[in-house]
Amino acid sequence: MTPRPPAVSANGMVATSQPPATRAGLRALERGGNAADAALAAAAVLCVAEPMSTGIGGDAFAIVWRDGKAEGLDAAGPAPASADSMSPVEELGPRSVTVPGAVAGWAALAERHGRLGLDDCLADAIDAAEGGAEAAPRMAASWARLGGPLGPAPQAGQTFRLPALGATLRAIAERGPDALYRGPAAEAIAAASWLELEDLAGYAPRWVEPLRIAYRGVEVLELPPPTQGVAALEGLGLLALGEPTLTARVECVRLALDDALERVRDGADVSGLLDPAYLTRRRAESATATELPGGTVYLCAVDSDGMAVSFIQSLYDPFGSGLVAEGTGVVLQNRGACFAVGGRVEPGRRPFHTIIPGLLLRDGGLWGPFGNMGGFVQAQAHVQLVSHLVDEGLDPQAALEAPRFRVEGETVELEEGLWERAGEIQGTVRETNTARFGGGQIILVEGETLLGGSDPRKDGYAGGL
Repeated sequence: MTPRPPAVSANGMVATSQPPATRAGLRALERGGNAADAALAAAAVLCVAEPMSTGIGGDAFAIVWRDGKAEGLDAAGPAPASADSMSPVEELGPRSVTVPGAVAGWAALAERHGRLGLDDCLADAIDAAEGGAEAAPRMAASWARLGGPLGPAPQAGQTFRLPALGATLRAIAERGPDALYRGPAAEAIAAASWLELEDLAGYAPRWVEPLRIAYRGVEVLELPPPTQGVAALEGLGLLALGEPTLTARVECVRLALDDALERVRDGADVSGLLDPAYLTRRRAESATATELPGGTVYLCAVDSDGMAVSFIQSLYDPFGSGLVAEGTGVVLQNRGACFAVGGRVEPGRRPFHTIIPGLLLRDGGLWGPFGNMGGFVQAQAHVQLVSHLVDEGLDPQAALEAPRFRVEGETVELEEGLWERAGEIQGTVRETNTARFGGGQIILVEGETLLGGSDPRKDGYAGGL
């Protein structure tokens, strides 16, 4: 089947995994907002439109390109300061919950880069939660398959409401992030989990410097630990040392993932993984990467002034910890499950993070934001997407529609479209079509035109003004 063409625009573009989120981002641009406002409006609506994947009880990261400079937003929360480091790592339930960083990240992004104000950016999400949102087909099917703490799944096309979440979003619009991190909402979060009020009240997001690597004339930006962004960069650095064949992509991804699981920790210096001498030596070695799950949303926006936001937000597992803070509609993330990477809970620190926003630069200027949701597949998909764009010259939509692989230990899962190439892969190969390959969005700047793509594995689209 011929891939559908990319979206085209000259005056701004938004790409998300759910139609109402894309529309909310475009409306923010139409009201005079910029890419940051569009990203915030879309991210908030996604908390309603795709509640198994994201919510205000989760974390967020972003890369912002503005006035020729890039900076990263790290809005990931830690485990409780009082946690016992000897406690077993738990995948679900109260002791899997870490401080939700997304709302504080929203406020930081709005204050530093937005025009409209956080209250304006939350308006569409409040309307959707209180007045109703239509269930998109893939989202409805996923909710029905997963179950979850928000009740029965709506049918595709059915209007559903999340009034408690709407009330919490309204309080955040009126009072700012304190409406979540202090007062009744914070007390409800603490009552539902092992977090304490001091953990919530003391949280603040961070602005960080992105990591970078050059790949065949394009500069690729990712965020530093606790994210696995360095795995995408190392994978591309290894791939640049030879021909970008399917076999090479798989081998380079496996090596990079192995290094990330070994080295990525909160605050760790991972720059050595991108050193040319290390990459040359590492390319001749072998590795086995361990699997992690995950459920996430990714979105991106570019405005008419050339500002871009690459934004990702997650509860980790679908519906996170499986807990809702009573009376708030806030589903709490289970990011603490990722302490399994290091083998123990680290009090007051952040675990390994699977979610990563990406950004591409060309000739010193913006080429575009990109990303792919889906837990452990994200760094793997970043390598594949960048290679499709750079090595094969695919447009954003075609790059997203291309079949993917996923490395899991000695097993390589192949999506339909790569099945006939299974013989090229060393180790065990599994042919499958599942949601495990994630779904992404890309917006690229080509001259005075924006080209956008949205993954057909999800419900959304890329739309322009």
